[in-house]
Amino acid sequence: MSTRPTLSATTGSQESRFELPLHDPFSLATANEYFGGWTSFGPDQSSLCMAFPVEGWRNSAAVTLQQHGSSSISGEVFGAGEDAGIAWQQALAALSLDSDAAGWHEVGQRDPVIGTLQNSYDFLRPVLFHSPYEAAAAFTIGHRISIQQRRTICQAMAQQMGEGVQVGETTLYAFPRPQVLLELSAFKGVNDVKIQRLHAIAHAALDGLLDRAFLRSQPVERSLEMLRSLPGIGPFFAQGILMRGAGLLDDVTDDEVTKEAVQLAYKLAKLPDQHEVLQVAEAWRPYRMWAAVLLHVWLRREMGGPHQQRKAPASRQK
Repeated sequence: MSTRPTLSATTGSQESRFELPLHDPFSLATANEYFGGWTSFGPDQSSLCMAFPVEGWRNSAAVTLQQHGSSSISGEVFGAGEDAGIAWQQALAALSLDSDAAGWHEVGQRDPVIGTLQNSYDFLRPVLFHSPYEAAAAFTIGHRISIQQRRTICQAMAQQMGEGVQVGETTLYAFPRPQVLLELSAFKGVNDVKIQRLHAIAHAALDGLLDRAFLRSQPVERSLEMLRSLPGIGPFFAQGILMRGAGLLDDVTDDEVTKEAVQLAYKLAKLPDQHEVLQVAEAWRPYRMWAAVLLHVWLRREMGGPHQQRKAPASRQK
């Protein structure tokens, strides 16, 4: 289920161009609306641009993507040089477009709750961090501060320490590569303990521990164990790095938000334990993480977030 889609590429002097055929429902605008917050080039958000350090850490890239109806997504990669193909695949992974979605529609047919949400959110797939490295850095920076504060700090780091990549008349800034992050000695809003932890994350990235393909290739518990070995990374952050950084298709996190979403969406009398969540999630295989993400989006967007109950999207499947 994790095969890479077929794509074509042509290379020019400053950018490489790619084309991804779409065989299953997908909306770039919806992904950006609910998750991304990337720079958009049109009012309907059907084209966007993201910048990030390219895995392998030799350079940074900016990737533009534009959707052409239901037929394809085209893209251009700027700044990556010989690593343009890696950067393109990294951008696809951030949108969960690097995975085979042929059976995703069938999950909604088996489970009307998920089917309702698929239709409501244009078959939304999880949107990931650009890499497990960026996920680990973001979770570390964001510890005990608000999401907006974390985003502000990460953006400031990108502008002050990251590489700028020119796209037309716009310069986009990528988060600092691990080699640059190792040079960090002080930064506004980041205390000394967090800086030491960021150094450990940079070392782990350079050693290959925070490589997306590597983390996906390991058994889940092994990946979580390795991530928990990093300073300041406990069980919750380890799950976040693996699920939102590496991106897994078929796993279910053990967290309160998922449990509350399952309780409300499936009209359960009480908050389910993890065993009960996994029983409900059997119908979601082999896209259990994608289904869980839809439930999270519904809970936060339509139910006002955790602990605020309104109407459920559908009755529980009998």
